[in-house]
Amino acid sequence: MKVEAGNIVAFVLYFLVVIGIGIYFFMQDRKLSGEKSFFLGGRKMGGMVAALSAGASDMSAWVLMGLPGSIYLYGIGQVWISIGLLIGTILAWFLVAPRLRRYSILANDSITIPQYLTNRFLSSSKSLQVICAVIFIIVYCVYGASSITACGTLFKTLFNLDERIGMTIATIIIIAYVFLGGFNAVCWTDFLQGLLMLAALMITPIIAVILLKLNGAVGNVDIPENYYNLLVSGKFDWESVSTALTGLGWGLGYFGMPHIIVRYISIKSEKEMKKSRIIGIGWTTLILIMASVVGIVGRLYLGDTVESSSTVFVKMASTVFPVFIGGVIISAILAASMSTADSQLLASSSAFASDVYKTTIRKNANDKEILWAGRIVVVVISLIAFAIAMLGYGDKPIVKAFATIMSLVSAAWAAFGAAFGPVIILSLYWRRLNYKGAVAAIVSGFTVDVLWMFLLNYEYYGGHSAIYNTNLYEIIPGFIVGIVVAIVVSLLTEAPSEEVTSLFDKATKSKLVEVVDDKVIAE
Repeated sequence: MKVEAGNIVAFVLYFLVVIGIGIYFFMQDRKLSGEKSFFLGGRKMGGMVAALSAGASDMSAWVLMGLPGSIYLYGIGQVWISIGLLIGTILAWFLVAPRLRRYSILANDSITIPQYLTNRFLSSSKSLQVICAVIFIIVYCVYGASSITACGTLFKTLFNLDERIGMTIATIIIIAYVFLGGFNAVCWTDFLQGLLMLAALMITPIIAVILLKLNGAVGNVDIPENYYNLLVSGKFDWESVSTALTGLGWGLGYFGMPHIIVRYISIKSEKEMKKSRIIGIGWTTLILIMASVVGIVGRLYLGDTVESSSTVFVKMASTVFPVFIGGVIISAILAASMSTADSQLLASSSAFASDVYKTTIRKNANDKEILWAGRIVVVVISLIAFAIAMLGYGDKPIVKAFATIMSLVSAAWAAFGAAFGPVIILSLYWRRLNYKGAVAAIVSGFTVDVLWMFLLNYEYYGGHSAIYNTNLYEIIPGFIVGIVVAIVVSLLTEAPSEEVTSLFDKATKSKLVEVVDDKVIAE
């Protein structure tokens, strides 16, 4: 593809904006104090910003590259993921968001998910926080690699730039504005990116269809058999059933995705929560529908001429718009990649700084020291994620499972959903859940998920290492095991204390919980 000056200008302007946001909030946060400001924005997020930030941090590059690419190649049988995610996000906004926000405030004003889970049981033990932080760091390294990989692919497609250089540039920029601005910078850049992603997905396929009709090209493309069939094989067999179950299983991830659910607890009021719910569900619905439409329209508009299916959206946008506008639209893909990466970095750094460094390494650390510990972790995790992305680089990647955006996202999404989804749900709705049950659920869910992936689904370069390929997404067995283990262990061990159950009753029965001048008001 020819390198266009307009595309370069569009990208440079985009980079300047996000770096500018980081610098602005760096200057603002210097006036504030404490890890609560850096890692949670002081619980002062408005409904619209929180909603679009949650959505943009959720919808990484897969929604603009992976999902449209799959539908472009195989048809609408791939939309089961969209259906699962839509169901999951609706349930999360109604069942998890309001109650988790109230509970986190009442549970000693918890600012991270590990803190909430520990304070939920009024436990002095830090084992749960450390376990959570370790899982966070491991999984976010893989998750971050998907965003870096997407950026490398984008730079190569648009500018004929070596993917390794593109990944390096993206890593540096992501580190820069998370390092500078913390939660506020992340949320406001996510807000901007969420608007850009929605505009890009809404406009591009509409213009492509208009051009198709004007050119009289509708119906002139060969469509594969069963392309418009929700059953991927065209019949009711295990391939079709497992594909549907796997797609629906993606929805389970919403209950345990730390960088998404932490947005819920950052919302400043009950009123803003209701606004955020409407905006969040509406935005996600439009994004998922239009991403699916891009894949179908891409097939009609581009035929089977696209060399890499993940670049369908890029090819469409670069051909239906003038150069500069196309560059701005395509920046949405970079937005999707970076909006997820920044959220992941902040969640992992906050988990380490607040839940490991402060509790076990330097118990007397002041706020400034904790913030710098978090910032250093941002750099370390980014570099590890960059290394993982490099392992999947090229035609012959060292590790095949790291070779595609979807494979990286799929692995990380499942690990978080299986580890934390069951315990988050039970902690909010089951009074009898105890500390040991929560720890057992996290460890068992994560372990089963990883073993299932490596033993039953995993691929490495040159062959398949699975004992038996089930074609069933590992989040499903991991989530089920986590639920069962939590219930069994809780029932076989001592019941929660009266103080713990009283806190549960207060959190679940209160209709209004607010923080005013650092004082908790519950009604």
